[in-house]
Amino acid sequence: MDVAVCRIATAIGVPARARMLYCLMDNRARTGTELATVAEVSPSTASVHLNLLTAEHLVTVEVQGKHRYYRLESTDVANVLESLSVLAGEPRKNFVPNTPTRLRAARTCYDHIAGTLGVSIHDALRKQGWLSPSYGLTPKGATALNDLGIDTAEIQSQRRRLAYPCLDWSERRSHVGGALGAALLNTLLKKRWITQDLDTRALTITKPGSQKLKQLIGVDPSLSVA
Repeated sequence: MDVAVCRIATAIGVPARARMLYCLMDNRARTGTELATVAEVSPSTASVHLNLLTAEHLVTVEVQGKHRYYRLESTDVANVLESLSVLAGEPRKNFVPNTPTRLRAARTCYDHIAGTLGVSIHDALRKQGWLSPSYGLTPKGATALNDLGIDTAEIQSQRRRLAYPCLDWSERRSHVGGALGAALLNTLLKKRWITQDLDTRALTITKPGSQKLKQLIGVDPSLSVA
């Protein structure tokens, strides 16, 4: 186990590879050329880095025609990267976020919602009694989420955890991870209560979304909106 941990830590612990991994935290696939630009290395050097990351099961590759697309291997990898971001900021006694404002307000953490919005949704779900202390769905929560358009039977049947507290690196508090976190992101995007940037992890809360999130979930309406 200790040898495996050291191998993974070594794979992450090179700035170029770390930049590639964090670039993939928006759950989008990217080519080696795009990741080379992000990592500020040549395409040939990027290829070596990506081969190592693939070998350590940190990224996965999909071949389409002449192109190879890379994405994070799993939500477990995303959770480790998020936790490392928290640890990197830990020495500050009084936490003062230095994250760009738009990313701090709302962003993706792999396939769920992070930032102030994500933390607010987490707190609202707990306050409303939709999630139990152990992060299971209560009967009240199942009814409310079904009304919201989330198939709770489907997400509870998935092999991944239903929900868990994912420590947010800009807020230093928890947002909702797991199948429920992914379903919330997909549902809010589909309803256009939030929109997602094409080239960053940033999410934008729309005006109708702000109203609906307050009305249906109890999310703080003071969050910035488009």
